[in-house]
Amino acid sequence: MVQTKFVGELGPDAVAAVGIGQRVFFGLQAVMMAVSAGTTALVARAWGAGDKVEAGRVTMASLALATVFGLLLTVPGILFARPVASIFGLSPETVDLAAEYIIWLSIFNVAFGLNFIIGAGLRAAGDAWSPLWLGIGINILNLGLLYGFVFGAWGFPEMGAPGTAVAGGVSFAVGGVLTAALWFKQVFRLRYVASGWARPDRFLRLLHIGYPAAVEMIIFQIGFFFFFMLMGNYYGTEAFAAYSVGSNVLSVCMVIGFGFSIAGSTLVGQHLGAGDPDGAARSGWRAMGYAVAAMATIGWSMAFFAEELAHFFLTDAPLTIELTTYMIVILGIAMPLLAAEFALGGALRGAGDTRFPLIATFIGLIGVRCTLTALFTFLGWPVVWVYATLLGEYLVKATMLTLRFRSGRWKHVIPHSVPHAP
Repeated sequence: MVQTKFVGELGPDAVAAVGIGQRVFFGLQAVMMAVSAGTTALVARAWGAGDKVEAGRVTMASLALATVFGLLLTVPGILFARPVASIFGLSPETVDLAAEYIIWLSIFNVAFGLNFIIGAGLRAAGDAWSPLWLGIGINILNLGLLYGFVFGAWGFPEMGAPGTAVAGGVSFAVGGVLTAALWFKQVFRLRYVASGWARPDRFLRLLHIGYPAAVEMIIFQIGFFFFFMLMGNYYGTEAFAAYSVGSNVLSVCMVIGFGFSIAGSTLVGQHLGAGDPDGAARSGWRAMGYAVAAMATIGWSMAFFAEELAHFFLTDAPLTIELTTYMIVILGIAMPLLAAEFALGGALRGAGDTRFPLIATFIGLIGVRCTLTALFTFLGWPVVWVYATLLGEYLVKATMLTLRFRSGRWKHVIPHSVPHAP
């Protein structure tokens, strides 16, 4: 949200560029997120079974995979930044800014991977406080660097929108190095295990659980690329920027949803590891209940003050402010549906059931949102109808995930026993 406020001072082109850059970067991070899904499921399962050595070995194996993938993804992120940024049909100035943003974030791929994997392992072991304190430190550092790199304060180069990528990358690099150092020094509850982690069967288990999550993220990004291509080519930079600002304003709700997704994933995995499937089910439903209550309260409150929020983040862009108001209202109303998706999706992934969320994403995003967006664009309807397609997507996904969790089939996706090296 702070980043959005800073970039909002620079106009719609800068806001749209950051929106494109974030979307492309999330696509590159699909593999990292997939590895972290396997980390969460297997560490939580091992921890629940009382095998803390295996939990440490899984985390180390995950970290090795994430480092290799991060290095491999850096090259295409740098080489293809501009061609990818140009497909959205926005102005040359926006494309230039977005390409520079993507290049800078790609340079820090490994740093993001360190934070993703060790954080996932710690949370799966029930330690949510350590990632919280480290995250606070990262964000404090990021705040100062944002001001320096975006506006050229304190002797930093004035980089505008791409400066947000540099600030975020440097902050996460410092946080990643610090997190890894503390883990190697055995500061955390989840212990670093130096030997026995590089077993083929462990890597295969991580990839077996993680690859559906990777495919899900790829489909997710393809769907959003299609969605943004239509929006950029037919509705312009202001509509694109408004979507980005609205999403970032409501990101506080999504972070809460992410928190309950982690809680559901961790507790479901730990209960299953301990041989308590009924406790796992109760944890999943409880996570969903808390997520719905919290996200609905905040999301509906933001929807009520949508116009004031739009004016705060965008000081002098009347059309973008109007469209942002619509976006905040629509997304705020949808928060209970998104809460169910976050919490139950996380619970299923914690059980190792990563394939069903993939199916739900494909049907909801590609089958509903992208199809409706193409139809409304073809009919020439106002962009507010395009924003509203997310309601259909979230409704379908929430319904599918609720029915899947209620069925209980996720309880037997991974065998109860967890192999470990002597």
